[in-house]
Amino acid sequence: MAKYLVQIVVLGTQVIGRAFARALRQEIAASQEAAKRAGGGAKGARSAATTARTGLSLEEALKILNVEKPDQKEAIEKNYKYLFDANDRSKGGSFYLQSKVVRAKERLDEELRNIKEHQTQKKNTDN
Repeated sequence: MAKYLVQIVVLGTQVIGRAFARALRQEIAASQEAAKRAGGGAKGARSAATTARTGLSLEEALKILNVEKPDQKEAIEKNYKYLFDANDRSKGGSFYLQSKVVRAKERLDEELRNIKEHQTQKKNTDN
């Protein structure tokens, strides 16, 4: 009886260990793929840090606000105001969707700040 119990524990530990290792490999691969999509290098690191801080990727924020590039300020502002008002709770909207719209705008604003900061650093090093 004890022999079977030990075998069950050992087998269970092996199964859990393999599953954990597989999940870890998948997470590493996903992380590397995200860094490649973000541009790699310092740009990718900045983008990954911003994504972690805001909770949204740049692509997701662009889709939420229905724009193609983060430098389309007028379209971003117009879509933000429309979606924010459309999802107002007092009008029967969803607070969750409204908060997603706010987070998307924050993410795009952060991306614009990163772009401007990078450009000023580049100008300073060129001079």
